[in-house]
Amino acid sequence: MKIFLAIFGVISLALGIIGIFLPLLPTTPFLLLSTVLFAKSSTTMYNWLLNHMVFGKYIHDYREEKSMLLKIKMTTLVMLWGTILFSIFEVVNQKLWLQLLLVTIATGVSIHILSLKTKK
Repeated sequence: MKIFLAIFGVISLALGIIGIFLPLLPTTPFLLLSTVLFAKSSTTMYNWLLNHMVFGKYIHDYREEKSMLLKIKMTTLVMLWGTILFSIFEVVNQKLWLQLLLVTIATGVSIHILSLKTKK
């Protein structure tokens, strides 16, 4: 069972890393999921993730302080809405239900991001 949890932890971590560059994938939930999966499967990977130069601070800020840096918040929102609007007008421009779904998802993610404390 620990092997499966570790594999899913690595997959979740990969998705979180991709989410840094692709705003449609949420980074924080995948990093937090990786943290939980590694805590149950691999002490080494768990400690590595929590002490990682980039991910460790990101996870700590979210888990302990429920906060994000202002720069990350703004970048995330701009990239999120830029990608959503591009998708709405260029990719799914004839499917109203899909456009509404994308706007609903982006709105929910935006509300969550804006509800977090802002670190300077």
